[in-house]
Amino acid sequence: MTAPLSLPSPSLPSPYDRWFPGSPIDGTYGYGRDALLAVEPADEPDGYAALWRSWSARAREVAPEVVLEPVGRRGAHDVSVATFTADGGLRLRAWVALPAGVEPRVGVVHSHGYGGRDAPGFERVPRDAAVIFPVARGLGALNTGVGAPDTSALHVLHGIGSVETYTVGRSAVDLWHAASALLDVLGRRDPALGDLPLYFVGTSFGGGIGALAVPWDDRFVGATFEVPTFGQHDLRLRMPCTGSGEAVRHHVAGHPEAREVLAFHDASVAATYLRVPTRVECALWDVHVPPPGQFAVASGVRRAEAGGTSAHLELAVHSAGHAEYPGMARELATAFAATRAHVAAAVRRAAAPAPTAAG
Repeated sequence: MTAPLSLPSPSLPSPYDRWFPGSPIDGTYGYGRDALLAVEPADEPDGYAALWRSWSARAREVAPEVVLEPVGRRGAHDVSVATFTADGGLRLRAWVALPAGVEPRVGVVHSHGYGGRDAPGFERVPRDAAVIFPVARGLGALNTGVGAPDTSALHVLHGIGSVETYTVGRSAVDLWHAASALLDVLGRRDPALGDLPLYFVGTSFGGGIGALAVPWDDRFVGATFEVPTFGQHDLRLRMPCTGSGEAVRHHVAGHPEAREVLAFHDASVAATYLRVPTRVECALWDVHVPPPGQFAVASGVRRAEAGGTSAHLELAVHSAGHAEYPGMARELATAFAATRAHVAAAVRRAAAPAPTAAG
């Protein structure tokens, strides 16, 4: 178990000295906006892309074998609990929500943070989207203890002895299976919907595993990663925090060989392979997921865009993350609307004819 964090109270910069008095950690970690924007992705280990491509190809061969249990109407969507086959033959559960009375225009894979998910949340979802809300292996409410422990400090270390078994990677792979499950459900309703374009939404843990998964799956046409974790382990391992990263930091201190496993699960490296418009929401203050790691993921998208891929970074900066603060409701309302607009723009872009060479 991770020892309780005990640090001397730092001198906090404004306005955080008023917002979070007594915080044991300066959630800026000494980085201002310009310094955060300058954070680079981690170094890429040899074989990184080949490994993730092989996992993606293997996942696409698995039949989802979806079983649905209707649970009723939630707002504009009819919701069911879906059970589907995920990595290693694990049977995981998720919520599937189909727009009522409207043909879906896009499929959304909507992941969650390390607190798990108690119910679907539609704040970032267009009314005409079909959505799967996968719950990560091991986590509540639907998959407690299935395939991994149900607490973040244990979950984030599960299987860390091997690149092939680390639960962060397995959870990312499970997102591809969730995408297949959603398309299977849609295809059974109408074969024309079986190849609907997909969009990814994920926050914190979900943003991190989404950044790991999306680059290798051409079914996705766009993504939003909100305060994503698992970016820039070189920095994260030097930064005390109150999130799952603290368990990893303590583990690596005693088991330095785990550093190699983490290198193959760095979301900032994966982001350099993105080929779709991507919205990244990063926080200037966050004691749960240190901001430099979040901005490293955004930097990875920027590098992909500069490299001539079809990636395009839309960066939004929040005042803080994983905390309540003045103005939070306004910032989140803006972010929710921006994601819905980003979904619509990504779908339009994917449907547009490819430009032809002149002459």
